[in-house]
Amino acid sequence: MRRFTAEYLETTREGMWEGSKAALADIGLEQRQCVLDVGAGTGELTRILREVVPGEVIATDVDPELLAHTDDPRVLGDATRLPFADDSFDLVICQALLVNLPAPEVALREFARVSSDCVAVVEPDNSAVSVTSTVDNESQLAKEARELYLAGIGTDATIGDARSLFAEAGVEDVSVRRYDHRQTVSPPYTEQALEAARRKASGAGIETDRAEILAGETSEEEFDALRERWRAMGREVIEQMQDGSYEREEVVPFYVTSGVVSE
Repeated sequence: MRRFTAEYLETTREGMWEGSKAALADIGLEQRQCVLDVGAGTGELTRILREVVPGEVIATDVDPELLAHTDDPRVLGDATRLPFADDSFDLVICQALLVNLPAPEVALREFARVSSDCVAVVEPDNSAVSVTSTVDNESQLAKEARELYLAGIGTDATIGDARSLFAEAGVEDVSVRRYDHRQTVSPPYTEQALEAARRKASGAGIETDRAEILAGETSEEEFDALRERWRAMGREVIEQMQDGSYEREEVVPFYVTSGVVSE
């Protein structure tokens, strides 16, 4: 299973549900009495659920450091071996979890085991991410780096619409809703945006993905050449920021797949 830092999760999921809660309409949050958020991480989805669900929302994650960012009730637990009895919840849900698991079908069967009613997953299709930028080659470089990364990570980060996995887990009456998570950068620039630009210009941003990219068919020489082009792009980002002309938008398509556990 791939692991992430709290900073990474909070940055990539910032503003994720602003104006997008309609994508959760099929799972009846307003009627739920006992909900489990699996792979809760730092609790971004947990907090959204607790704003709407009238009953209890329990967060669980295998990483105690991430889970420490989430308020109680919280339980340390592995998504593939959930520490709960059968039919303990009327909704079991996760966000961007299955894409990080080598065997997502195992986790989904566990979701169905501990749910008496509904199972839902919120998963991205990372192959369909789009980037637009005022820096001419940023979009192409981001696409190239993303494709190399996806080829080397060893999990399916393109799940998106998960209805085929639901059929294997015995979950029926499946529905799917899509929403696009947009993150934009424009003047005035936040400290987070400035730091992202500095990491591009230094090469540190893409360096964090070195191991995953090299796990594919990319050679050290090819990676280093990509890193140098990435750094040059980062320097242009900084130049545009200095005159206030830099703008960027990244769109990640997410799919909310939900269904009812078969009896």
